[in-house]
Amino acid sequence: MPIRNIFKNSFYYWGFAAYVAYYNNHPLYTPPMFGSMQIYIGLFGFLFNELGNLSIHLALRDLRPAGSKVRKIPLPTSNPFTKLFNFVSCPNYSYEIGSWIFFSIMTQSLPAALFTFAGAYQMIIWALGKHRNYRKEFEKYPRSRRAIIPFFL
Repeated sequence: MPIRNIFKNSFYYWGFAAYVAYYNNHPLYTPPMFGSMQIYIGLFGFLFNELGNLSIHLALRDLRPAGSKVRKIPLPTSNPFTKLFNFVSCPNYSYEIGSWIFFSIMTQSLPAALFTFAGAYQMIIWALGKHRNYRKEFEKYPRSRRAIIPFFL
């Protein structure tokens, strides 16, 4: 990772963390409109997507044998969260965007939604590039897969 990315990433994450924290801890903050149910749905969706993201990262880690430079097509494993590999090239980004959508629902805050949109925009760019590279590199790459959003993008 280039050194300039450390500053860019730090500014992005710390800046949005401060913005979300300020907004959600402000004395004039209004709790979610639908009360506890909205909070629990948001929390469950966030945790579900984070577990999916972890599962994808573990599957990607195990894709290449230790010490090898062999690259393989990512495929689903026995973990049900990895079934998303049947539909998209970058399910880790799909799950991460899902996490932040549910976080935004849980907190019902504009700063969280802005963080979600900014992150989704960047992850879509990365996913499109990675998808393009997979299609070039692997002759037998599944043509039905999309980059990040099943059946759409």
